Amino acid sequence: MAHTDSRSSTFPEIVELNVGGQVYVTRLETLTAVPNSLLWTKFTQSSPGDLPTDSKGRFFFDRDGFLFRYILDYLRDSELFLPEFFKERRRLQKEADFFQLPELSRRLAAASSCAEDSGDPEEAELTSPVTTTSSSSSSSDRTLRSPGTDSGYITIGYRGSYTIGRDIQADAKFRRVARITVCSKISLAKEVFGDTLNESRDPDRPPDKYTARYYLKYNFLEQAFDRLAEAGFHMVACNSTGTCSYASNDGGEDKLWTSYTEYVFAR
Repeated sequence: MAHTDSRSSTFPEIVELNVGGQVYVTRLETLTAVPNSLLWTKFTQSSPGDLPTDSKGRFFFDRDGFLFRYILDYLRDSELFLPEFFKERRRLQKEADFFQLPELSRRLAAASSCAEDSGDPEEAELTSPVTTTSSSSSSSDRTLRSPGTDSGYITIGYRGSYTIGRDIQADAKFRRVARITVCSKISLAKEVFGDTLNESRDPDRPPDKYTARYYLKYNFLEQAFDRLAEAGFHMVACNSTGTCSYASNDGGEDKLWTSYTEYVFAR
C-alpha cells in the first residue's frame, strides 16, 4: 500500500529523471500517459520514497539514456520521429519492452522486418493509442516516421585549456570548457540535436536562417557525434588551433595551453 505521508506519497508535477547518466525533465502526466506501462506503474502505484534516486535526488533508471529520448517522445507527442538510417531499432525495441510499451515494441519489430525485407531505410508508420481505447484509428494514435533529409553542413566547435608546470608534467591540470558550439542552418541543428540544443544566445530565428551561436546542453563530443551519425551526417573536415602562454603561480611559471577544434559534418 502507498505511504500515507503526503510529503512522500505524491510526485511533483515536474519530474527530473536520470536515465543511464542522461538527465531528463518532463511532466508527471507525460510519464503516466500509457496506463499499465512501467513508468505509469512507478509513478502512480508507488511513492517517491520507493524509487531509487541519484545524488541530486533525481529518479534513477539504469537504462540507455540516449534511447530514452525516443521513449519520452512517444509518451509526450502524437508523433515520434527517428533519424533516417536509424541503426538502433532493435535496441529501441528492447527499451520499449523494458518500459512495457507493447504497442510501440510491436510496431518497431514490424518496421525492422519491413526494412530488412525491402532494403528501404524509410521507417514504417507506427500507431499506438496513448489511452486504453478500442479504436486504433483514434486521433490520439501515435506515429513513427523519419524526418525530411535536407542536405547541408553542421560545424561543431570545441574549446579546451590546460596548464603544465615548468618541470613536472605529471602535475598537469586540465580544464575543458563545458561548451560545444553548433554552427549550421537552424532547421538542421534542431533536427539533429532537438531539445539538447541551447538556443538562448540566438533565440527566435526562423528555421531557414543560419546561426553560429547555438551550443549543446552537454559536453561530450561523442554524444554529439552519435546524433550526427544517426541523422545521416559524415565528418568531411577537421581543423585545430592552439596557443601557449606563461602564467605565474606561486613564484613559478606554468605553461597555459588553449586549443580550439572544429569538426565539419555534411549530409
